[in-house]
Amino acid sequence: MRKLFFLPFFIMMLQAMAGCNKQSNSVYLPAAVNDTLHKNLLALGDSYTIGQSVAASDRFPAQAVSMLLNDSIIFSTPEYIAVTGWTTRNLLNSINSNPPTRNDYDFVTLLIGVNNQYQGLSQPAYPTEFTNLLNTAIRYAGNRSSRVAVLSIPDWSVTPFANGYDTAFIRKQIDSFDVINKQITLAKAVHYIDITQSTRMALYDRSLLAADRLHPSGKEYKKWATMLAVYMRSVL
Repeated sequence: MRKLFFLPFFIMMLQAMAGCNKQSNSVYLPAAVNDTLHKNLLALGDSYTIGQSVAASDRFPAQAVSMLLNDSIIFSTPEYIAVTGWTTRNLLNSINSNPPTRNDYDFVTLLIGVNNQYQGLSQPAYPTEFTNLLNTAIRYAGNRSSRVAVLSIPDWSVTPFANGYDTAFIRKQIDSFDVINKQITLAKAVHYIDITQSTRMALYDRSLLAADRLHPSGKEYKKWATMLAVYMRSVL
């Protein structure tokens, strides 16, 4: 009789243990636990940050935090303030009208400027707006400049979308915008990641482009994510 009494209890214990093991394989726990135990990343930018034409898991911020799991550095799902077509002014206006949910993110990324170039906006206006955005990024990183990373502007002149455009002029302009954002970034002791040269490899390897033949593929974003994860690992 004692064996019959303990058998159901033993089975229930095995089921409970199996349930716990299954949950431990999950990347993200419920939101209430995320907010308490997991780190938080805010990604600011445009189509290159939101990952136009790729799955959410292929975005470079998402890939970066996934890579950090190998080091037991666990993030909640990244928070994005980024829309395809946004310029520095669009991003500033959005943050001012609809601020992020926190003011102490563990890490913040900023990638912005390609649409300033594409829309023919004035380069003299870019330094002021970019500086404001970088200051904002630092503030949302809890005023820790080491917890912010700026990525340079991808070069879309090498994509099929640029057919019919003056690609040499585009390349020259993007380099000029990058000189500006790099100078401002380094002056504020913020980490700078040059992805521009990497994006130019799409001229020879079309697998680095998404199906829209303009934006990067997950394969290209992985290269950015790797560089970002290396730095994040060093400061977290």
